[in-house]
Amino acid sequence: MSVKKRALQIVLFLVIMLLTFYALFSGRNLTQIARSVSEMSPLYLIPAVGLAVFFVCAEGYMIWYLLRSMKAQKNGGRASTLFRCIQYSFIGFFYSGITPSASGGQPIQLYYMNKDGNRGSDSTVVLMTVAVAYKFVLVVMGFGILLFWFRPLTGELGKYFPLYLLGLGLNVILVIVILGVMLFPKIMLKAALFFERLFIRMKIWKPSDQREEKILTFIDSYQNAVAWLKEHKGKLLIVILVTFIQRCSVFVLTYMVYLGFGLEGTGAAKVILLQASVYIAVDMLPLPGAQGITELMYQAVFARVFTGTYLIPSMLVSRGINFYFLLVVSLAVVIAVRVAEKRKKH
Repeated sequence: MSVKKRALQIVLFLVIMLLTFYALFSGRNLTQIARSVSEMSPLYLIPAVGLAVFFVCAEGYMIWYLLRSMKAQKNGGRASTLFRCIQYSFIGFFYSGITPSASGGQPIQLYYMNKDGNRGSDSTVVLMTVAVAYKFVLVVMGFGILLFWFRPLTGELGKYFPLYLLGLGLNVILVIVILGVMLFPKIMLKAALFFERLFIRMKIWKPSDQREEKILTFIDSYQNAVAWLKEHKGKLLIVILVTFIQRCSVFVLTYMVYLGFGLEGTGAAKVILLQASVYIAVDMLPLPGAQGITELMYQAVFARVFTGTYLIPSMLVSRGINFYFLLVVSLAVVIAVRVAEKRKKH
């Protein structure tokens, strides 16, 4: 990625962040908000932070587990340790957080994995497997909530229910595309090239040889992934199980915040399901970190859960821990890795 493009992404992220904060705090009593935030019990704040860190570390564990299973190091290369794989995960979180639709994380993870001596083909299979498991788990959870919690869901989400359906639908489409690539690669390749030519004729896209190469690489990557997964179904099940626990950790985090403010009357299941619904609704939106829409939806969905003066403070703590705190930690990891690389060169 060019320096100019990366700078533009960071500027876009900061602009959206500032607009989000302005919308949140405009016309509100900041002193009262700060006082309410300070009432959060450390006994629940610490587990909430732990859940957030676990969320990122769990991805690192899955990368390490799959790399170790594949023995993915090149001849003479050293296998990536669990600690190094957790670094990959934090690096991916940072770049996903500042790029639209979280598109910047995997390419930079692949760069570091290859740089550390892991085979490029195996590193790609590992990242693709983690991505497939993530989307699969999200879709299953989304349909589960829709089928078994439909009436409460529509009542609690209100005007945001169509956004939930959109988010779930986009994830379903992506899963269908992935499965199509895995099961019918030639058909998917023809379809992808057809739509590319169509968009060029409609002048939506400009002609590009690199785009066709990326399409071919994308399909080849999933083919490699499915070939490996067919031989290691048990390992895929373990990754799916860890992914499920990982996703739930973020939803449980919000319940920790609820308990931390000393609130009562709403069960854990409801808080967790509402947070999962917000997550599913905004997951595929083309905004860096889904900023703005996440906060707006949170205010509407949790208005009857975090009563009194605790709605905005709870959002600041919850969102602050599961996104902005992790983003700062991830940035620190990115800087530390770069500094360590420069020292090695010298």
